[in-house]
Amino acid sequence: MTVNLAQLRAFLAVVDEGGFSAAAPALGISQSAVSHAVAALERAVGSPVLHRAKDPQLTSLGSRLVEHARTAVAAASAITDLAAEHASRPTGTIRLAAPATVCQGLLPDLLGRWRSEFPAVTIRVFEGEDHEIAEWLAERTVDMAVLVDPRSADGVEIGTDRFHALLRRDHPLASEAYVDVTDLDDDPFLLSDGGCERHVRDLYRQVGARLHPTHRVRECATLIAMVQAGVGVSVVPGLMASMIDQRLVMVPLRQKKERRLVLSGPPSGAWHPAVVAIISGLSAAT
Repeated sequence: MTVNLAQLRAFLAVVDEGGFSAAAPALGISQSAVSHAVAALERAVGSPVLHRAKDPQLTSLGSRLVEHARTAVAAASAITDLAAEHASRPTGTIRLAAPATVCQGLLPDLLGRWRSEFPAVTIRVFEGEDHEIAEWLAERTVDMAVLVDPRSADGVEIGTDRFHALLRRDHPLASEAYVDVTDLDDDPFLLSDGGCERHVRDLYRQVGARLHPTHRVRECATLIAMVQAGVGVSVVPGLMASMIDQRLVMVPLRQKKERRLVLSGPPSGAWHPAVVAIISGLSAAT
C-alpha cells in the first residue's frame, strides 16, 4: 500500500490543529474522514504515527515522518501553484493577517469580492496586533497582511481610517459634531495598548497635552464593554463602528489623525501567485 498526499495532509492537520476534530474544518472534511486517512497512512507505513488521546501526540515514527510529510505536501502545493500561475488561474490557501478592526470593518466585503474573482483560492484570516502582524509577515508565517502605516511596503492601500472619540450614548458630549481630545479629560480614559496607542499619543502631542490613561486594555471587545458600562471613554479608529451597538457613539475629533491600511506580501522573497493576483487586482481597480 502506498502513501498519498491526502493521508499526509490529514496527518499534518491533526498535528498542526491539535486534534482530529479541529483538523476536520481546516481540511473541509468530516472528522471520520480525517481518522480514516490517518489510519490508512498508518497501515501504509506499518506502524502508528500518533498516540490516540484527547490531544494526539506524535509517536517516534510520527516525529521522524512529520517533516518529510511537510516537504511532500509543500512540494505538491508548489507544483499546483506554478501550474495555476502559468495558466493565470491562481489557486491555493492564503493566510491573511489583519488587525481586529480591519477584520470586522473591511475584510467581509473584500473576502466576498475575492471569493468571486478567485474561486480556487482559500483565504484563512488571522487577527493580531499591528506589531505581531508585521512580524508574522516578515517571518512568512502568513502570506499576506494588512499593515498599519508601514514605513515602506510593496502593496496597495485599501483605505484610511480616522480616529474618533468612543462614548456612551448618554454622555454629555455624545451629541456634539466634533470633540477636542482635551474635552475627554473629565472622564477616566481607556487606552488601547495595541497598535492604536501610538496614534492616540500623537493626538495628545498635537495639542501639547499629556495622556494619563486610567486603564490599559488590549482587546477591542473588552474596551467596548468597559465604555458601555460607563467605566470611561476612549479614542478608537473609525472602523470600530462596525463592532459597536446603539449604546455607544463615535464622535469625530477636531484633531485629525488617520492610519493608512496597506495590503502587502512578505518584505523579502517571492510572493505566493495568489497574493500577486489579489494585490494586482486591487491596484488596477484604484
